[in-house]
Amino acid sequence: MKLGQWLERINSPRDLQGLTCSELVQLAGEIRKEIVETVSRNGGHLAPNLGVVELTLALHSVLCSPRDKIVWDVGHQSYVHKLLTGRRKEFRTIRTAGGLSGFPKPEESPHDVIGTGHTSTSISSALGLALARDLKGEDYSVCAVIGDGALTAGMAWEGLNNAGHLGTNLLVILNDNEMSIAPNVGALSSYLGRLRTDPAYGKIKADIEFILRKIPAIGGQVVKSVERLKDSLKYLLVRGVLFEELGFTYLGPIDGHDLPQLKGALVNARKVKGPVLLHVVTTKGKGYPPAEDQPHRFHGIGAFDPVSGRAKKKAGVPPSYTQVFGETLVQLSEEEADIVGITAAMPAGTGLDMLAKRFPRRFFDVGIAEQHAVSLAAGLATAGLRPVVAIYSTFLQRAYDQIVHDVCLPGLPVIFAIDRGGVVGEDGPTHHGVFDLAFLRHIPGMTLMAPKDEAELQRMLVTALRHSSGPIALRYPRGAGEGAQLVKNPLPLPIGRAELLREGSDAAILALGPMVGRALEAAEMLATTGLAVAVINARFVKPLDKELILQQARSVKKIVTVEDHARQGGFGSAVLELLAKEGVQDCRVEILGYGDEFVEQGSRDYLLAENELTAAGIVAAVGRLLKHPQRLRNISGQGMGHV
Repeated sequence: MKLGQWLERINSPRDLQGLTCSELVQLAGEIRKEIVETVSRNGGHLAPNLGVVELTLALHSVLCSPRDKIVWDVGHQSYVHKLLTGRRKEFRTIRTAGGLSGFPKPEESPHDVIGTGHTSTSISSALGLALARDLKGEDYSVCAVIGDGALTAGMAWEGLNNAGHLGTNLLVILNDNEMSIAPNVGALSSYLGRLRTDPAYGKIKADIEFILRKIPAIGGQVVKSVERLKDSLKYLLVRGVLFEELGFTYLGPIDGHDLPQLKGALVNARKVKGPVLLHVVTTKGKGYPPAEDQPHRFHGIGAFDPVSGRAKKKAGVPPSYTQVFGETLVQLSEEEADIVGITAAMPAGTGLDMLAKRFPRRFFDVGIAEQHAVSLAAGLATAGLRPVVAIYSTFLQRAYDQIVHDVCLPGLPVIFAIDRGGVVGEDGPTHHGVFDLAFLRHIPGMTLMAPKDEAELQRMLVTALRHSSGPIALRYPRGAGEGAQLVKNPLPLPIGRAELLREGSDAAILALGPMVGRALEAAEMLATTGLAVAVINARFVKPLDKELILQQARSVKKIVTVEDHARQGGFGSAVLELLAKEGVQDCRVEILGYGDEFVEQGSRDYLLAENELTAAGIVAAVGRLLKHPQRLRNISGQGMGHV
């Protein structure tokens, strides 16, 4: 068979039936080639998907999806699943605007039974499916596929504990590749490392019972009378006992790239009554040498050369906000010994790997455990240290209660560095960070700011470290900065003070974060029509610069607010609340941001343009306020709302 011919035959899992293991191995090679070629163009999660090719083939060969339910934890390892479930022809659109999602999405296919994007939720969701099956008197298998990194999150253990207690039929596959995005940390990771080298529990248990029963005449009685001895032996010989004590039958570990062994294990697992945990050991990046050598770099990657594995980068791009944050924090930590950094399994993604390298004792990677990260920071702050918690905006949602209860209520000076604030592009709605302003600004005692560029990010980090009267957060976007000149000794900003960048008498644009540059462009475009529009860099969402905003509202009486955030509860809402409180009734306000729907996937520039968060979009908003949009229509290159 020529390369690709097996994959071309697969339009549903049913097409796997009858294929020999040798043919499935050939299909696995074609799948890997297709994934590498597609991700090299579109970007995406490469290493996780290459590691589960055989596992996914085995699952769809043994189970009958969509009747049987497969729940993929996080879901960034579901590319193989998509190829096998009727989406092969659309696969090359993955992660593009209007194309396939990079995560399971029920709207795409009945084979995507649960939509996932955040980690450690699969066992709970799968248990819900299994209980619904039981209550409705139905008969199908439910399987959750979860990575070892996800087991650092408490929710996974809550699900395991409840499933073991209830005792219903449920298969949990532990995909153990020894790392998540970064190398796994913690006692559980060490436990699994030891477990990989142990004999399978099922064999040991059977051997012990066989030997005891061979005792003439009294063998059966001996089996019963030495049950506690057998349990003791189990503790001594089998480290898989942890899962057994939670109520699961533990099987494994097995080679996750051995198709015959995988299929046999899945068949046997389905015969066992009650919850079963099948421990599968895989290699992240399997079959593509660059990804096997550097699985952390190829976990999630942009476009790259598929031959060399080298990333495709544009020349002359400014450093990213993340890089500037990491470098500035290290610089400040040289001078201030009480600074400590905390991340939840994202040291490189947040820039804290720089702090870890320079000051390893002052860096804490807690694993995928955002709630713990925040409460850990509360303890450190209580003892007089200055913890900087660097977490992606979308993942900070997971620690909301800890922010309220453990940090804000006691007024602790914890610093939240919120990376990926705003839309993040191709990862789509599960990963956009467009709700952080809304869920943070209403908490008493919280100070909240956003820099207009990377130089202002430096100043805001200094501001945060000088602020000791309560928690403070700074949020910044994914990707390259604006090209601002960085400084060696950044100065703090006055809390709650905005920056008037341009005077104007016809209208005012209040912009937040990276929207400031687009607001200045819009003002220049408007100036060509004779309109004088003020531009304000808001800097602070809480507290607002009350004096400056009220002065603009009462003088120009027409304001456009611009934010890379949901309109409801965000910066624009805060401005409206201020005007209402102060009795300003004759000022018209238009809020630019995201509406009351989840933002889909697409490049960051595409998504900003679609939501009028561009210079042309701001011009259009000003035109609506001034009630002569036709006059301004021709000054934007490609129509209102796009650049």
